[in-house]
Amino acid sequence: MTLVRKNIAAMQGYVPGEQPRGREYVKLNTNENPYPCSPAVKAAIGRVCTAGLQRYPDPQATEFRERAAELFQKRLPAITPDWILCGNGSDDVLTIVTRSFVDSGDVIRFPRPSYVLYETLASIQGATAEVVDFEPDWSLGERFTAPNDRLRLALLANPNSPSGTMIPPEAVARLAAALPCPLLVDEAYADFADRDCLSLVADNERVLVSRSLSKSYSLAGLRFGFVVGQPHVIEQLNKVKDSYNCDALSIAGATAALDDQRHFQRNRAAILATRERLAGDLRKLGFECIDSQANFVWCRHPRHAARPLYEQLKAAGVLVRYMSYAGWGDGLRITVGSDDQVGVLLEKLGTLLA
Repeated sequence: MTLVRKNIAAMQGYVPGEQPRGREYVKLNTNENPYPCSPAVKAAIGRVCTAGLQRYPDPQATEFRERAAELFQKRLPAITPDWILCGNGSDDVLTIVTRSFVDSGDVIRFPRPSYVLYETLASIQGATAEVVDFEPDWSLGERFTAPNDRLRLALLANPNSPSGTMIPPEAVARLAAALPCPLLVDEAYADFADRDCLSLVADNERVLVSRSLSKSYSLAGLRFGFVVGQPHVIEQLNKVKDSYNCDALSIAGATAALDDQRHFQRNRAAILATRERLAGDLRKLGFECIDSQANFVWCRHPRHAARPLYEQLKAAGVLVRYMSYAGWGDGLRITVGSDDQVGVLLEKLGTLLA
């Protein structure tokens, strides 16, 4: 006898990247930032603890939304705090958006290969996941905008994972205009890219853009994300979110992180420089690497299978992410760590390949 809904019992469930305990690894598997967060974050969290945690947090994370609106006004002049909804990481935001737009029997469309959580979100809702393969140049063709009476939501990771590729904002705008449903542009890695899609929100009410502070602001352990949309859309999403989905510590820490743009820019520059080194040295070892707009590099080796390399690296104390997609193939997604971490990875790879 099954106690849960049939679709829950039948689904596999999302499997996060390894978070091992009991051994020290060079950890390059879950796209975490190798550098610590701003000292201002720790100070802000300390002030909240000193004041006490006996009261509920601000349910709307108003202070953060005000800071974010100020920060984004150059790219989205119309933005005010009521264009923003906050969540317990961007995964929470994705869940809120999916629950708001998608009912049982509806269709969610997204590309392949991409973030595997999207399929889980569809399964939870009892919806159909309609997967559209990327074109060879990592663009999306007409199939992504094809008519479907049951289509209620399209999801687009941009930059994409695991490839690190990015569809230009003008092409995303054309996709959004051709789709009959909302398009959520998942910009978890946009802070490492040359461009972003924030400005599209003002031109099309069906465009939503989600962001995370986990990667670029070194706050994966704090769990804070947000989505930007036109106010009348955000108003509806607010009905679906948990009452207090962001705690007082995360709101204070995330706000302080936005305030310290000098720290953010310094860490970003370091990661971009190491990304270029990592991709270049992987190519020297014979890997095929796609130019990345994220804080990771996707690679394959024409003479060495990906899974054994992943397993051998793990045995040598280096964690990377082995990823396989049905009908598409597999490869290694390697997080851009510090220069020292990347140096260890490259040394181990050189030995294994030799």
